[in-house]
Amino acid sequence: MPNITIKNLYISFPLYHENMRNLRKVTNLFLSGRLNEDEHRKIYVQGLRNISFIINGGERVGLIGENGAGKTTLLRTMSGIYEPVIGNIHIKGHISSLLDPSSGMNPELTGRENIHLKCYINNVPHKQIKEVEEKVIEFSELGSYIDFPLKTYSSGMNLRLGFGLATIIDPQILLMDEWFMTGDEGFIIKASHRLENIVKKSQILIISTHSPDILIKWCNRILWLDQGFLKMDGTPQEILPLYLNKPYDEITGIS
Repeated sequence: MPNITIKNLYISFPLYHENMRNLRKVTNLFLSGRLNEDEHRKIYVQGLRNISFIINGGERVGLIGENGAGKTTLLRTMSGIYEPVIGNIHIKGHISSLLDPSSGMNPELTGRENIHLKCYINNVPHKQIKEVEEKVIEFSELGSYIDFPLKTYSSGMNLRLGFGLATIIDPQILLMDEWFMTGDEGFIIKASHRLENIVKKSQILIISTHSPDILIKWCNRILWLDQGFLKMDGTPQEILPLYLNKPYDEITGIS
């Protein structure tokens, strides 16, 4: 059974530009405690602070909070992009990340070569790689561009290939940022059916979103992040009325 356990997690990012010291005067980061200096007077931002939770199989978790609250940072940490400064993270199960259309792809390689690379990373049996390749090419509708380097692709083409690669293998754990599904409206309409199917098949879903409709439809648990802290952890019925300052019936449209 897949499982995610995070204990006392801290993530921070150093700021190297000298002008960053002037942020004391133009932002509230110091006041919030997120902007600090170490013993060498180097300034860093605390992205996540003392985060702890456990997510088990069958849970559908929504991440909410204002911009800059730490939602994307948390997703990227769980996907292995960021390393904890303090704390532990233990993940049991295969992860698929829908965070950035170009995440995990090499811009110097062709679309076809990136398909093969993705298959190798995910330990796809050699005899199945050709089948995966054909499905991704058909779904992405890239045609002859599949043999062009990714650095020549438009953002829409990158989205098509990235989405096709990320969803061709059913994950046990699906991490998703709603910003993944921006742009190229025609393709997003086409991709929505596949996305709903992969959400249903995943054993754990974690999605960062500002949409109450998605949270109500897909999630049975919400983590509310604020200034890098975990402010609340509960069901949509418990969290959404407090977060949106509205009765739950009004949020769902149920009278």
